[in-house]
Amino acid sequence: MTLQLVDKQWQQGQRMVIYGAVFLITTLLILYSSSSSADLSRSFKTSNFRQIHHTLKTTNLKKWAGKDGYLPVYGNKSLNLHCHHCALVTSSSHVLGSQAGEEIDRTQCVFRMNNAPTSGHQSDVGNRTTVRVVAHSSVFSVVRKPAEFLNRSENPIIIFWGPSSKISREAKGTLYHLIQRVSMTYRNLSFFFISPSKMQKFDALFQKETGRDRKKSQSWLSTGWFTMVIAIEMCDNIKVYGMVPPNYCGRPQPKRMPYHYYKPRGPDECVTYLQNERGLRGSHHRFITEKQVFARWAKVYNISFTSPTW
Repeated sequence: MTLQLVDKQWQQGQRMVIYGAVFLITTLLILYSSSSSADLSRSFKTSNFRQIHHTLKTTNLKKWAGKDGYLPVYGNKSLNLHCHHCALVTSSSHVLGSQAGEEIDRTQCVFRMNNAPTSGHQSDVGNRTTVRVVAHSSVFSVVRKPAEFLNRSENPIIIFWGPSSKISREAKGTLYHLIQRVSMTYRNLSFFFISPSKMQKFDALFQKETGRDRKKSQSWLSTGWFTMVIAIEMCDNIKVYGMVPPNYCGRPQPKRMPYHYYKPRGPDECVTYLQNERGLRGSHHRFITEKQVFARWAKVYNISFTSPTW
């Protein structure tokens, strides 16, 4: 009886150990799952993004467009460009090695952003510029190199965007006067401001397309957002060079790529995207959220992507 009792107690002890091990493993799995979900949420800050879009109504950007939203810096020029085929060249280092320069230069209209140069990179990004969209923060870097940004194309259009406190006529600050002087010097170019009312429309568009208030989410729209919308307004077909898909930086160990093709030692592209998407303090760009919107627009406005293709 004693041996049987000992054996029974030993068996019960074994079962308790097994039950305890199963409980511990289950608990760890639950914690890991919760942690992974929290990390994903923090990484993209776009929870239920797709569900939101089932209830949102997509804006018809062709009707949304309005030429009255672009104010000439000097004179009485109007912005009435229309192109059948456009190349939108991003500043991403993904364009390097693409050998797309000749194809880009053959395109009817070529869009570029901020102070992205063509010199030294012509084989990958081409040489022509039809429209350059410039953020208020990039004005000085563009003006400092007129040979690169103001003299390389015959009659390019330059569109400045920024808060009205920085570049509007009412503000009349340093940036406004600088842009005005440049526009009077290079009269072969067409310089425009995005009007304050049009800037508000861009904010409203972001909220309608994402369900998120830009100001409340402490974010700034990127120059890529403005450039994409402007290109949709003006172009029948758009080919985008160098833009990665919205899920690219969520992949395991994406290849390290400089944020700008002309700054090989600059910050990593995915690190920049994720830091901005996660940012809770200060103002940030929501690059990944914007690309999710671009992916939907691509199906409606004849937009294709290359280098990489998606």
